[in-house]
Amino acid sequence: MNGTRPAWGGGTAQRTLWLIGGVLVFGALPMLADRYVYDHWFHKNLYDLDWARLLRLMGFAPTWGIAALAIWLHERPASASRGARRAWYLVTATLAGGLLAEIMKLLLRRERPNVLAGDYSFRPWSEHPFSTSGLAWPSSHTMVAFAAATAMARLFPRTRWIWYTLAAGCGLTRLLAHAHFFSDVMLGGFMGWCVGWGVWLALEGKRNGEGVGA
Repeated sequence: MNGTRPAWGGGTAQRTLWLIGGVLVFGALPMLADRYVYDHWFHKNLYDLDWARLLRLMGFAPTWGIAALAIWLHERPASASRGARRAWYLVTATLAGGLLAEIMKLLLRRERPNVLAGDYSFRPWSEHPFSTSGLAWPSSHTMVAFAAATAMARLFPRTRWIWYTLAAGCGLTRLLAHAHFFSDVMLGGFMGWCVGWGVWLALEGKRNGEGVGA
């Protein structure tokens, strides 16, 4: 938005280096804590609790489709085109985050922590090569939540701490439920943030002042 400092300065090469570095920091280093977090962070029947279900829904794409509809309805009386651009940005960032998460799961192929009680298990390519069921790296809920949170933070900068807190809470529930390793959640959060920014930069590059922030 106007008056904010870009987080992705530099050209394509510099942004690529930042992305690679971020993947190493948020994808590889957290693996050192995976075993400890699995052994010490657990809440039985977590999703029986209302607050946990609420936070998990931050990683459910239709949640943000409803939010996008609300944005469009709110903006439409003043500027239908602006409302459509802002709603489309939120939807695109959310769906892109979910799609990229599924692709990464297929490529990395690490299974959920409960398969080997906290040890790593990788699915061979000969077994369900195009199914992400049971795969966990990165966490798709966390990635969707952070892609959407980043989009909301770009659209409503003064409220950004709310969206990032909810996204982090979504990732925390995935850990406490033993649905994901710590590194699944950390990589998902970082990549979701990257997706939210990437879609923003792509849409802001439209000609004739027709970007998301116009």
